Amino acid sequence: MTTTLLHVLAEGGTERRSQEVTDWAARIGWVVGLLLFVALVYWLMREGWKWRATLQGDLPELPAVPGTAAEPRLRFAGRYHGTTTAGQWLDRIVAHGLGARSRAELALTDEGVTVLRPGAADFLIPADSIRGARLDKGIAGKVLTEGGLLVITWAHGDRLLDSGFRSDDAAGHAAWVEALGPFSPFDGSTTSETRKEGAR
Repeated sequence: MTTTLLHVLAEGGTERRSQEVTDWAARIGWVVGLLLFVALVYWLMREGWKWRATLQGDLPELPAVPGTAAEPRLRFAGRYHGTTTAGQWLDRIVAHGLGARSRAELALTDEGVTVLRPGAADFLIPADSIRGARLDKGIAGKVLTEGGLLVITWAHGDRLLDSGFRSDDAAGHAAWVEALGPFSPFDGSTTSETRKEGAR
């Protein structure tokens, strides 16, 4: 009985010691493989981004922000979430830095909407290019709460674009939609004022 008990304890001790052995070669192999996979995915995403920019090479340079401007009628500080082909919230535009999300300061003047972006290219949405504004919840893969995004629709070159912004004070979005309304044809010929009259 005692001999059997000692034998069982000896085997148990051997099992505990064998569990402490680590196959470092296999573990290092898995880590290296994982890092290579992550690097490959990153490279593919980068190449896809560059290819998309190449396909959008027909997009003209962005209008520059005027050196001097009148006192803004509206302004806000918040974030720029991206630009897409109008009506296609996943068709991201990346040419000329429009694909870079960033902080942004917007100002509405007689020249249009100036977009100042720390660390990214500033640009102007000219007043005569603005086609309207609306509240939405998503753009370019970014989804927010309902009405949490200000989307400005504007013409650039032969494209119609949607640019999405979110103010630090989202309650101010409605004022921008109202202010940009007079610029915005609804169906190419009907203004927002005409829409209001037709709804009466």
